[in-house]
Amino acid sequence: MEVRSENNIQVRCDKILSVSILLWTCLIHLVAVGKLWHPRLLTGLTNRISFFHPPFSSFSTLAAFSASSRSSRLENYDELIVGMPVILLGCQNTVGNYKSNGFLRVSCNGGLNQMRAVICDMVTVAQLLNLTLVVPELDKTSFWSDPSDFEDIFDVRHFIDSLKDEVRIVKRLPKRFSRNHGFEAFRMSPVSWSNEKYYLEQVLPLFSKYKVVHFNKTDTRWANNGISLELQKIRCRVNFEGLEFTPEIETLGCKLVRILQEKGPFLVLHLRYEMDMLAFSGCTHGCTVEEAEELKRMRYAYPWWREKEIVSEARRQQGLCPLRPEEAVLILQALGFDKETQIYIASGEIYGGERRLAPLRAAFPRIVKKETLLDQVELQQFQNHSSQMAAWDFMVSIASNIFIPHMTGTWQKLSKVIAGTYIAELYNKGRGYYFHGADKLLFRYLGFKKSNLPDRKKLVELVDLYQNGTLSWSDFALAVKQAHEN
Repeated sequence: MEVRSENNIQVRCDKILSVSILLWTCLIHLVAVGKLWHPRLLTGLTNRISFFHPPFSSFSTLAAFSASSRSSRLENYDELIVGMPVILLGCQNTVGNYKSNGFLRVSCNGGLNQMRAVICDMVTVAQLLNLTLVVPELDKTSFWSDPSDFEDIFDVRHFIDSLKDEVRIVKRLPKRFSRNHGFEAFRMSPVSWSNEKYYLEQVLPLFSKYKVVHFNKTDTRWANNGISLELQKIRCRVNFEGLEFTPEIETLGCKLVRILQEKGPFLVLHLRYEMDMLAFSGCTHGCTVEEAEELKRMRYAYPWWREKEIVSEARRQQGLCPLRPEEAVLILQALGFDKETQIYIASGEIYGGERRLAPLRAAFPRIVKKETLLDQVELQQFQNHSSQMAAWDFMVSIASNIFIPHMTGTWQKLSKVIAGTYIAELYNKGRGYYFHGADKLLFRYLGFKKSNLPDRKKLVELVDLYQNGTLSWSDFALAVKQAHEN
């Protein structure tokens, strides 16, 4: 029927538009629900790793699953996946304005997971200030002396292309800004935990004068909270979409996961009992006098480690020391894990080597490490490249049935990254979505109330009470479970 009235035409157009929006919205929801309930929804990194997670409600039921299902194999795990609606906030990708205000160089600090966090922060800063970001430079001066460049760990072409509608990224500065042409970039260390106002008012004007600014320290230079939602979306997109490991790293990472999964469910224990961490934190509880002196000398050898004189026992009582292997044994046994539990140790070289691992290995004979699962020929090209090897730990942690971090800080944040990565995998690796509170959403999806991270301050207190005879084993085990049941 022809409608001649302009008002009627307007009404008809509005109705058509409303119906179209409604149909489109329904279609989007149907697609999302279809993916959520698809029997293969938990496929892994680059569709080559399969992630299997049962709906556990506590550490004790996790342990019970490990004990009852140790004979299970990969093909039976799909039955354990239980779907549950997950609310995600849509992310509208803003096309970047490529009339750049200047070039930003950044030097990342720390190990792999610290550098990963820095990269996410600095991409966000570059987008906020409308800067061209030079592919980040990785830390080569830390304890590990890892010579790896960005492209040795991450797929640099994917990094640039996947974020091109957010920020312009280049592999290197134009020749006119090189030292060969007599140019020196302005170097600075941004103020820690700074927000948008600081970067817009204090940092952006520098690019009008210098054109190239080099952030030579970048860890924790961007606030975690109080940042606009749009910028938090970019942060998440970098983490869950922009940073992919190189094919060489993924190939062996996938092999590790496949070997572990073929043997049944497995737990990843991040045992950060390593020389650099003990020296940095001043934690020498259980060490010999000679070991304590060695750790102290190391702490003084690094001038950028500010704290030099540290009271080890006070630090331990505050829950600021990594659990020792023998303490980890007590905690795992109290949580209900038995000797048949398959445990992957995610760490570098344990301080004291096999001697220190002996109590843990005696209690849990099925302990494995990447060094024991891969051939020496496969490991050879990665020797002295700790960040590349840490990438395997990252991949294995994502694929694990249970992940227990032993440290706050970087690896506690990693547990949330792992949680977000699972949800990202559910939605095609996160394209077009922002994962707000991803760790809480994941654990609700899997039946958890929230992420259960070890309360090391409480655990140290309980371990000491048990070892001095104040608590019986049954009381100790009950207290450990109660401390982590919510």
